[in-house]
Amino acid sequence: MANPRKTLTTALKLLISVALVYFIFTNIDFTEVVDTLKKSNPFYLALAMLLFLVSKVIASFRLNTYFHQLGIPLSQKSNLKLYLLGMFYNLFLPGGIGGDAYKGYLIKKTFEVPTKRVVSVLVLDRLSGLLLLFIYACGLLWVLEFELFNPYRWLFLVLIPLSMTVFYFLKKKFFGYVLPIFWKSVGYSALIQFAQIICVLCIMQALSIEGNAIAYLVIFLVSSIVSVVPLTIGGLGSREVTFFYGAALLNLNEGISVGISVVFFLITALVSLMGIVFHFKKIKL
Repeated sequence: MANPRKTLTTALKLLISVALVYFIFTNIDFTEVVDTLKKSNPFYLALAMLLFLVSKVIASFRLNTYFHQLGIPLSQKSNLKLYLLGMFYNLFLPGGIGGDAYKGYLIKKTFEVPTKRVVSVLVLDRLSGLLLLFIYACGLLWVLEFELFNPYRWLFLVLIPLSMTVFYFLKKKFFGYVLPIFWKSVGYSALIQFAQIICVLCIMQALSIEGNAIAYLVIFLVSSIVSVVPLTIGGLGSREVTFFYGAALLNLNEGISVGISVVFFLITALVSLMGIVFHFKKIKL
């Protein structure tokens, strides 16, 4: 029998996603978005997808670094399969057993490791990614030429070392057992987010988007942070709304901005769909 709480959660996420997508459809000229997508360059789209896939492979290395620090002898091949399966579950089965929860369940079932520590490294893995999203966003906001942000330009610069320092000492105080890999995980996170930034630039090139690339990248980074909040199905709707309002704030074309978001979501969905293979084929850890 289905868990009523999970069913309600799924229904609420679906409702929020539909509401946000409906909002986008009724507030922009979607014909313009479709026309932009039709004219896309397949070479740059393929390159964008490759870069996104590379970012996820690097992300799997980051997660396995955490696992190895706990003494879990998980091979990178098995970890990559588990990571892709987790992506599939996170995007396509958000109301059932989530990708992170399933990874934690399999690791705990296969290896002798405390549940609390497995959950901790899965959360820390996510937080490492969020930290670099925030740092890259602050760096781009610092160089972004926009009058509204000029009085706060110094703040964006200060927040970079401040956020890094806070994250370091929080790890040291509460998760000292993974402190030795702090800089290694940060390095992986920097590569992951950099690959995704280049991915978005390729999407812009594919859609022949000209204009303030830094502004679009800032919106993308902020939308990536927002999409982590589990309020919608695979971030659908929340990312598009962020692109919409971000474009309005930065005086960009809302339709073109949403077009970037739509393409990025489709790339995410296609790469995540690869994990379906391991849904039917048992992964040997």
